[in-house]
Amino acid sequence: MATLPAGWKPAAAGLAGRTILIVGATGGLGRASALACAEAGATVVLLGRKVPALEKLYDEIEALGAPAPAIYPLNLEGATPADYDELAETIARECGGLDGIVHAAAHFAGLQPLGQVKPEEWMRVLQVNLNGPFLLTQALLPLLLQSPDASIVFVEDDAARVRKSFWGAYGVAKAAQNGLAAILHDETENTSVRVASLLPPPMRTALRRMAYFGENTLDRPEPADFAAAVVYLLGRDGAAARGETLDLRSTH
Repeated sequence: MATLPAGWKPAAAGLAGRTILIVGATGGLGRASALACAEAGATVVLLGRKVPALEKLYDEIEALGAPAPAIYPLNLEGATPADYDELAETIARECGGLDGIVHAAAHFAGLQPLGQVKPEEWMRVLQVNLNGPFLLTQALLPLLLQSPDASIVFVEDDAARVRKSFWGAYGVAKAAQNGLAAILHDETENTSVRVASLLPPPMRTALRRMAYFGENTLDRPEPADFAAAVVYLLGRDGAAARGETLDLRSTH
């Protein structure tokens, strides 16, 4: 486990000249990360499944005076390897390269016993939370390897919480994603590509509300409170956390 250096804040242009793909850009942490990366000078590629929400975020980034973002509508639930290859080709053609990926997309179907999980829902959750991140990363890895300093950031969930009863396919996918990040780090350790994970505390998100519907989520911190940590992992300072999980649970 790694921790964010005390008092660390993103430099005004700490990600200037970098192109960063935000997967799940309209979700809680994804949206916050996109705005924070844009403020730090990055050109962000916004990937999500809802075009109106992507367009709204695009306008917000433009209003910041940040580099013009790009929108890439894609539903991870039904995306094929060919779709990810097309994504890689488009980024290479339109952006000229890629310097980072933030895997912030998530699909959670609610808490229920394994015996009651519908096969279709099991497959859907694994597709969005595990297969999608693998296939997307695999397709984009050649582009990342061309960057002198690239980063892949996975968003984790608390293993002590989601590997227990009723977390179903989501808990399985998050456990497997942790293994994916570890293997990918081992395979890229001597390259220009850095792999790290981010473990935030419970946040004020739709996923949290689904899992804890009796909880007042207003008591939880906003995802924006942790966007600086994403910028940290994507920038040069984040090299200190290479192969590590940046644990933010003690910050709130």
